[in-house]
Amino acid sequence: MYTFFKRFFDVIFSALALLILAPLFIPIILGLMITGEGYIFYKQERVGYKNSIFSIFKFATMLKDSPNLKGGIITTTNDPRITPMGGFLRKSKINELPQLINVLLGHMSIVGPRPVMQQSFDAYPNEIKKTIYNVKPGLTGIGSIVFRDEEYLITNEKNKGQNTWDFYTNKIYPFKGKLELWYHKNKSFTTDLKIILITIWVVLFPKSKILNKTFKFLPQRNF
Repeated sequence: MYTFFKRFFDVIFSALALLILAPLFIPIILGLMITGEGYIFYKQERVGYKNSIFSIFKFATMLKDSPNLKGGIITTTNDPRITPMGGFLRKSKINELPQLINVLLGHMSIVGPRPVMQQSFDAYPNEIKKTIYNVKPGLTGIGSIVFRDEEYLITNEKNKGQNTWDFYTNKIYPFKGKLELWYHKNKSFTTDLKIILITIWVVLFPKSKILNKTFKFLPQRNF
Protein backbone atom coordinates (compact mmCIF):
# COMPACT_ATOMS: atom_id res chain seq x y z
CA MET A 1 0.00 0.00 0.00
CA TYR A 2 2.85 2.38 0.86
CA THR A 3 4.49 1.74 -2.53
CA PHE A 4 1.23 2.37 -4.43
CA PHE A 5 0.44 5.65 -2.69
CA LYS A 6 4.06 6.78 -2.85
CA ARG A 7 3.96 6.38 -6.64
CA PHE A 8 0.59 8.16 -6.81
CA PHE A 9 2.02 11.07 -4.82
CA ASP A 10 5.16 11.13 -7.00
CA VAL A 11 3.11 11.46 -10.22
CA ILE A 12 0.82 14.18 -8.88
CA PHE A 13 3.60 16.14 -7.17
CA SER A 14 6.04 16.00 -10.10
CA ALA A 15 3.38 16.92 -12.69
CA LEU A 16 2.16 19.89 -10.65
CA ALA A 17 5.70 21.01 -9.84
CA LEU A 18 6.71 20.95 -13.52
CA LEU A 19 3.68 23.05 -14.42
CA ILE A 20 4.30 25.56 -11.63
CA LEU A 21 8.04 25.78 -12.31
CA ALA A 22 7.73 26.11 -16.09
CA PRO A 23 7.96 29.96 -15.95
CA LEU A 24 11.16 29.64 -13.87
CA PHE A 25 12.69 27.22 -16.36
CA ILE A 26 12.38 29.69 -19.27
CA PRO A 27 14.90 32.31 -17.99
CA ILE A 28 17.22 29.51 -16.81
CA ILE A 29 17.18 27.92 -20.26
CA LEU A 30 17.85 31.28 -21.92
CA GLY A 31 20.63 32.03 -19.46
CA LEU A 32 22.32 28.69 -20.09
CA MET A 33 22.09 29.20 -23.83
CA ILE A 34 23.86 32.55 -23.49
CA THR A 35 26.44 31.85 -20.76
CA GLY A 36 27.19 28.14 -21.11
CA GLU A 37 28.43 26.06 -24.01
CA GLY A 38 25.08 26.11 -25.78
CA TYR A 39 23.59 23.10 -24.04
CA ILE A 40 20.87 23.19 -21.43
CA PHE A 41 20.26 19.73 -20.04
CA TYR A 42 22.84 17.27 -18.80
CA LYS A 43 22.15 13.53 -19.05
CA GLN A 44 24.20 11.00 -17.16
CA GLU A 45 23.89 7.29 -16.41
CA ARG A 46 23.14 6.56 -12.76
CA VAL A 47 22.45 3.47 -10.68
CA GLY A 48 18.80 3.28 -9.70
CA TYR A 49 16.02 0.97 -8.56
CA LYS A 50 17.20 -2.62 -8.05
CA ASN A 51 20.67 -1.45 -9.17
CA SER A 52 19.49 -0.89 -12.75
CA ILE A 53 20.97 1.90 -14.91
CA PHE A 54 18.95 4.92 -16.06
CA SER A 55 19.66 8.41 -17.44
CA ILE A 56 19.25 11.28 -15.00
CA PHE A 57 18.36 14.83 -16.11
CA LYS A 58 19.91 18.01 -14.73
CA PHE A 59 20.41 21.58 -15.84
CA ALA A 60 23.94 21.81 -17.24
CA THR A 61 26.24 23.47 -14.72
CA MET A 62 29.68 22.29 -15.86
CA LEU A 63 31.70 22.17 -19.06
CA LYS A 64 30.65 19.36 -21.40
CA ASP A 65 33.92 17.47 -21.11
CA SER A 66 34.30 18.03 -17.36
CA PRO A 67 34.57 14.30 -16.39
CA ASN A 68 37.65 14.06 -18.63
CA LEU A 69 39.23 17.26 -17.31
CA LYS A 70 41.29 17.73 -14.14
CA GLY A 71 39.12 16.81 -11.15
CA GLY A 72 37.31 13.93 -12.85
CA ILE A 73 33.93 13.07 -11.31
CA ILE A 74 34.62 14.99 -8.09
CA THR A 75 33.42 18.59 -7.96
CA THR A 76 34.81 21.11 -5.49
CA THR A 77 33.71 24.58 -4.43
CA ASN A 78 34.65 27.16 -7.09
CA ASP A 79 35.60 24.34 -9.47
CA PRO A 80 36.92 26.03 -12.67
CA ARG A 81 34.81 23.65 -14.77
CA ILE A 82 31.58 25.18 -13.43
CA THR A 83 29.84 27.47 -15.95
CA PRO A 84 28.94 31.12 -15.11
CA MET A 85 25.38 30.19 -14.08
CA GLY A 86 26.41 26.82 -12.70
CA GLY A 87 27.50 28.01 -9.27
CA PHE A 88 24.14 29.58 -8.49
CA LEU A 89 22.17 26.64 -9.91
CA ARG A 90 24.17 24.13 -7.87
CA LYS A 91 24.08 26.11 -4.61
CA SER A 92 20.32 26.67 -4.87
CA LYS A 93 19.78 23.05 -6.04
CA ILE A 94 17.78 24.39 -9.00
CA ASN A 95 20.01 22.29 -11.26
CA GLU A 96 18.33 19.18 -9.82
CA LEU A 97 14.76 20.23 -10.74
CA PRO A 98 14.71 18.56 -14.20
CA GLN A 99 14.78 15.27 -12.27
CA LEU A 100 11.07 15.87 -11.75
CA ILE A 101 10.87 14.42 -15.28
CA ASN A 102 12.63 11.29 -14.00
CA VAL A 103 10.09 11.12 -11.18
CA LEU A 104 7.17 11.46 -13.59
CA LEU A 105 8.63 8.72 -15.82
CA GLY A 106 9.02 6.39 -12.85
CA HIS A 107 12.82 6.26 -12.73
CA MET A 108 12.89 8.09 -9.41
CA SER A 109 10.77 9.08 -6.44
CA ILE A 110 10.55 12.44 -4.67
CA VAL A 111 12.22 10.93 -1.59
CA GLY A 112 14.84 8.21 -1.59
CA PRO A 113 18.60 7.63 -1.70
CA ARG A 114 20.32 9.79 -4.29
CA PRO A 115 21.23 7.92 -7.50
CA VAL A 116 24.97 7.76 -8.10
CA MET A 117 27.34 6.90 -10.95
CA GLN A 118 28.54 3.30 -11.23
CA GLN A 119 32.03 4.24 -10.02
CA SER A 120 30.53 5.87 -6.93
CA PHE A 121 28.13 2.96 -6.37
CA ASP A 122 31.10 0.58 -6.40
CA ALA A 123 32.57 2.57 -3.50
CA TYR A 124 29.67 1.59 -1.21
CA PRO A 125 30.27 -1.29 1.22
CA ASN A 126 28.79 -4.57 -0.13
CA GLU A 127 26.00 -4.68 2.47
CA ILE A 128 24.86 -1.22 1.33
CA LYS A 129 24.93 -2.17 -2.38
CA LYS A 130 22.50 -5.01 -1.69
CA THR A 131 19.99 -2.77 0.06
CA ILE A 132 20.21 0.90 -0.87
CA TYR A 133 18.22 0.78 -4.12
CA ASN A 134 15.54 -1.63 -3.03
CA VAL A 135 13.56 1.61 -3.09
CA LYS A 136 13.60 4.07 -5.97
CA PRO A 137 16.30 6.74 -5.81
CA GLY A 138 15.05 10.16 -4.81
CA LEU A 139 15.13 13.79 -5.83
CA THR A 140 15.98 14.37 -2.19
CA GLY A 141 16.74 12.08 0.72
CA ILE A 142 18.21 11.86 4.16
CA GLY A 143 21.76 11.54 2.76
CA SER A 144 21.28 14.63 0.60
CA ILE A 145 20.29 16.70 3.61
CA VAL A 146 23.07 15.49 5.89
CA PHE A 147 25.68 15.98 3.15
CA ARG A 148 24.41 19.26 1.74
CA ASP A 149 27.91 20.55 2.50
CA GLU A 150 29.58 17.75 0.52
CA GLU A 151 31.38 20.05 -1.93
CA TYR A 152 32.79 22.04 1.00
CA LEU A 153 34.05 18.85 2.68
CA ILE A 154 35.75 17.69 -0.52
CA THR A 155 37.26 21.11 -1.13
CA ASN A 156 38.62 21.17 2.42
CA GLU A 157 40.27 17.77 1.95
CA LYS A 158 41.76 18.89 -1.36
CA ASN A 159 43.13 22.06 0.24
CA LYS A 160 44.80 19.92 2.91
CA GLY A 161 46.50 17.91 0.17
CA GLN A 162 44.48 14.77 0.95
CA ASN A 163 43.23 12.21 -1.57
CA THR A 164 39.61 13.22 -2.16
CA TRP A 165 38.57 9.85 -3.59
CA ASP A 166 39.88 8.08 -0.46
CA PHE A 167 37.82 10.50 1.60
CA TYR A 168 34.74 9.55 -0.40
CA THR A 169 35.28 5.80 -0.15
CA ASN A 170 36.43 5.68 3.48
CA LYS A 171 34.29 8.43 5.03
CA ILE A 172 31.41 9.78 2.99
CA TYR A 173 30.01 6.66 1.31
CA PRO A 174 30.09 4.35 4.34
CA PHE A 175 28.22 6.97 6.38
CA LYS A 176 25.78 7.73 3.58
CA GLY A 177 25.08 4.02 3.51
CA LYS A 178 24.23 4.06 7.23
CA LEU A 179 21.86 6.95 6.66
CA GLU A 180 20.07 5.13 3.84
CA LEU A 181 19.76 1.97 5.94
CA TRP A 182 18.12 4.19 8.56
CA TYR A 183 15.70 5.43 5.88
CA HIS A 184 14.83 1.87 4.84
CA LYS A 185 13.96 1.00 8.44
CA ASN A 186 11.95 4.19 9.01
CA LYS A 187 10.34 4.86 5.62
CA SER A 188 6.73 6.01 5.78
CA PHE A 189 4.55 8.80 4.40
CA THR A 190 5.29 10.82 7.53
CA THR A 191 9.06 10.37 7.16
CA ASP A 192 8.90 11.29 3.47
CA LEU A 193 6.85 14.41 4.15
CA LYS A 194 9.27 15.51 6.87
CA ILE A 195 12.24 15.00 4.52
CA ILE A 196 10.57 17.11 1.80
CA LEU A 197 9.83 19.95 4.23
CA ILE A 198 13.30 19.79 5.79
CA THR A 199 14.91 19.86 2.32
CA ILE A 200 13.09 23.11 1.51
CA TRP A 201 13.95 24.55 4.92
CA VAL A 202 17.70 23.84 4.77
CA VAL A 203 17.95 25.26 1.24
CA LEU A 204 16.60 28.51 2.68
CA PHE A 205 18.48 28.21 5.99
CA PRO A 206 21.61 26.08 5.38
CA LYS A 207 22.88 26.27 8.97
CA SER A 208 19.62 25.12 10.52
CA LYS A 209 19.73 22.24 13.05
CA ILE A 210 16.16 21.20 12.27
CA LEU A 211 17.17 17.76 10.94
CA ASN A 212 18.48 16.40 14.24
CA LYS A 213 15.60 17.98 16.13
CA THR A 214 13.14 16.19 13.87
CA PHE A 215 14.89 12.80 13.63
CA LYS A 216 16.43 12.30 17.06
CA PHE A 217 17.74 8.78 16.43
CA LEU A 218 19.45 9.52 13.12
CA PRO A 219 23.09 8.32 12.86
CA GLN A 220 25.33 11.22 13.83
CA ARG A 221 28.09 12.42 11.54
CA ASN A 222 31.43 13.09 13.27
CA PHE A 223 33.37 14.69 10.42
